Amino acid sequence: MRILHTMLRVGDLEASKRFYCEVLGMKVIREKEYPSGQFTLCFVGFGDEDANTVLELTYNWGTSKYELGNAFGHIALATPNIYDAVERIRAAGGKVTREPGPMKHGTTVIAFVEDPDGYKIELIERS
Repeated sequence: MRILHTMLRVGDLEASKRFYCEVLGMKVIREKEYPSGQFTLCFVGFGDEDANTVLELTYNWGTSKYELGNAFGHIALATPNIYDAVERIRAAGGKVTREPGPMKHGTTVIAFVEDPDGYKIELIERS
């Protein structure tokens, strides 16, 4: 077994696609509307689904906002140079909520950004 995808409900599919694709550098892998159910599924990621875990962005037509709850934590992405990644994200209009630096009580260098719906994305520096 392996993890295939994580599903996030989004309030503005176009804004979410811009963030994940233009700001974080993912690509749209596939997208399909389901008129009878009034929702759209858009799968984004850094590579094809057969070899990579991806995100499923679910847009329920007519719903523009969700309560994020307090059980969900964050999505983590590895990057070889966290400082450059944060500057690229900031330049592309991304919201940086924690600047790069060592995690509390450790040495791993991390940063946090937020998507248009408020979901947290942790960046972890890995060579």
